[in-house]
Amino acid sequence: MGSLFRSEEVCLAQLFLQSASAYSCISELGERGLLEFRDLNPKVSPFQRRFVGEVRRCEEMEKTFTFLQQELRAAGRVPGPCPESPRAPAAREALRVQEQSEQLAQELREVSRNRASLRGRLRDLRQYLHVLREGQRFTSLPAPLGSPPRPRALSEREPILDPSLHQHLDRKINFVAGVIHPWRVTAFERLLWRACRGYLVASFVEMPEPMEDLATGENITWVIFLISYWGEQIGQKIRKISDCFHCQVYAYPESEASRTEAITRLHGQIQELSVTLEETEKYLAEVLDKVAQVLPTWRVQVQKMKAIYLVLNQCSFDVTKKCLIAEVWCPVRDLTQVQDALRQGSYQSGSSVECFVQRVPTAESPPTLIRTNKFTAGFQSIVDAYGVASYQEVNPAPYAIITFPFIFAIMFGDVGHGLLMFLFALWMVLYEDSPRLRQGTNEIWLTFFEGRYLILLMGAFSIYTGFIYNECFSKATAIFPSAWSVATMANHSSWSSAYLATHPALTLDPNVTGVFRGPYPFGIDPIWSLATNHLNFLNSFKMKMSVVLGIVHMGFGVMLGVFNHVHFQQRHRLVLEFLPEMIFLLALFGYLVFLIFYKWIKFSAADSLVAPSILIHFIDMFLFTSNAENLPLYPGQVPVQMVLVVLALASVPVLLLGTPLYQWCRQRAARTVRPGAPLATGEQEPLLEGQEAGNSVNATTEDVESGGHSPDAKHLDFAEIFMHQAIHTIEYCLGCVSNTASYLRLWALSLAHAQLSEVLWSMVMRNGFVGLSYVGGVVLVPVFAAFAVLTVAILLVMEGLSAFLHALRLHWVEFQNKFYVGAGYKLCPFAFAPDTWD
Repeated sequence: MGSLFRSEEVCLAQLFLQSASAYSCISELGERGLLEFRDLNPKVSPFQRRFVGEVRRCEEMEKTFTFLQQELRAAGRVPGPCPESPRAPAAREALRVQEQSEQLAQELREVSRNRASLRGRLRDLRQYLHVLREGQRFTSLPAPLGSPPRPRALSEREPILDPSLHQHLDRKINFVAGVIHPWRVTAFERLLWRACRGYLVASFVEMPEPMEDLATGENITWVIFLISYWGEQIGQKIRKISDCFHCQVYAYPESEASRTEAITRLHGQIQELSVTLEETEKYLAEVLDKVAQVLPTWRVQVQKMKAIYLVLNQCSFDVTKKCLIAEVWCPVRDLTQVQDALRQGSYQSGSSVECFVQRVPTAESPPTLIRTNKFTAGFQSIVDAYGVASYQEVNPAPYAIITFPFIFAIMFGDVGHGLLMFLFALWMVLYEDSPRLRQGTNEIWLTFFEGRYLILLMGAFSIYTGFIYNECFSKATAIFPSAWSVATMANHSSWSSAYLATHPALTLDPNVTGVFRGPYPFGIDPIWSLATNHLNFLNSFKMKMSVVLGIVHMGFGVMLGVFNHVHFQQRHRLVLEFLPEMIFLLALFGYLVFLIFYKWIKFSAADSLVAPSILIHFIDMFLFTSNAENLPLYPGQVPVQMVLVVLALASVPVLLLGTPLYQWCRQRAARTVRPGAPLATGEQEPLLEGQEAGNSVNATTEDVESGGHSPDAKHLDFAEIFMHQAIHTIEYCLGCVSNTASYLRLWALSLAHAQLSEVLWSMVMRNGFVGLSYVGGVVLVPVFAAFAVLTVAILLVMEGLSAFLHALRLHWVEFQNKFYVGAGYKLCPFAFAPDTWD
């Protein structure tokens, strides 16, 4: 947890890897995720690097895996994640994986091709069988002798080859039979009639069972057609038209015996093909089972192997070409783990030469590393959204763990609403290990789930502030007896029946003995919810509370800057920046907080009518005047206020000119001792002990200059320093005024939330209770449902999001800009990512 308050110390180091053990060492480092590698070959094309062949081999295996995964999905199987994280394979193991994967892919291609061929052949045979069966109805012979004669009525189903009609036929009848898509039947029939001019007889009938369309994969009820014609020319036209309409044409035997024999033969072929296809399906299922078993492990191994070779491509070789040199950013506390990983990698590779790590001094600003856990990750994400902390800068996240939920709760104070939010977050926390919650695809849900601990604290703090405000779904709760006594007021006043009849609103006078018996034990007295001046009372209370909390919050932010000045050994800023900033803030706005508390303590109910206005006193303070109508709060108030204003104004030039003059005097003194010697600015962070620029393996003059740490960059530019300090001074002085006013959003949103909750109660639930009377409680069910939906949708979601955004703004703008720069960049260690195969 120590790194949570300030980023960890990170150093630049070199890894010396023996060529035979470099792969194993990088694999071990990737499993631990400790180092961020730097590219030592920035000007070398990716296609010209040493291990480009190995990377291409990994990509070829990934293409094979993609084919295997597509085959699994086509079979209705979804490959799951790898049950355990396998290590990157050795070179010999990688060759075995490549050989086995290609073999499985080849088997799948052959089996899939054979299955598709068998399915197509079986489909054709079944269609042919249906064509012959349906054709029998049109071309069957008449009944045998002795059977009753059939009526001779005209019918479309009349057999075409009836021997009684042969005397009218002087030409041979030919047939064209096949199947056609049902959508093309109408156009096909129309074109046949027009092209052949009616010299044909066409019969169409739907197939008894649907069959698959090879083009689309859908099951379609095909249409069987049987066309009889006279003449070879008409037959050629019919066949050409059938080809144009993509019809499947089958040979149609002329004699009934041939057709019967063909049907019997088709039955046998279909049975044989069905058995063969069943065996093929079983074999294909076995191959797919094998693929589903080994594919998750293989793809994780190949992903790791590819990542290792990409890192090795960033390394450079020494002169002997036997050792690889890598540059890394490494946390200092992890150097021993890095050395242990290198030692273990060398042992696994069987190399007799151990690899080692060595620190390298540098003047570059290291990356920022702040270790978090599942509780602090949400708060750290809020800070990082504003900007990643500069190296070794004070981290606002641990303080936001308390201040952020509390400021949110001030605007969202309600026991009922806070309890609902707390229970929702508690449910997410209790079931946080559930894969169903973690692996959701809804981005909004994942955002809520990642911030579950933040929502949990916001709900808990909202319950606390709800008790302070004494509000539960806008209704006050009488936890303790009220401190106000109406009976005492009635006994000591002239409240007659006539007076009560003409005065619907009565005033309780706290100056009457026994009417007010002291403050309420905790929070606001519930009797205020019945008062007509309830809103006026809360206005004054919440407005002053917002100002007090805002000034305390800003003052705390200014004080955190002390830790930055001390850590970076810039102690002159304690006097030239921190002290003037605190004087300016406390002399003006700290004095305002003092006036608020002094008035609360000084004036009681007895002399409340003569209590002066703090706002008028604060305005007169800046004008160096006094108002005779507004009595002073304490003797000598005007001189004290004049002194405070003079101190605040005097701190402005110190804040504006102090740092630039100090830098100028420091450089002048250094040049007197060493003429012409450059001096680093005090604005830059000091180098670590023993550091100097330009010691990196791949550090060139251009790289150092681009980093802003070249010797020429160390000369002081007083115009730039003065401009920077002037901007900081103006921003701080004006910000103290605007930021204090910005904290009044706590007052505004708190009142808005309370009033919206009260409106929702009075317009829904209260009307339901009053309007229903004794009708029955059943009608209250939809009324309460509407109230619950509106409460969740408006007060919890919309108002909660509004309060969250305002709390976020108060931390980013009003709090963090007092001490936080946020100009760093994160440490991105090389670690094997989880399986993200698409």
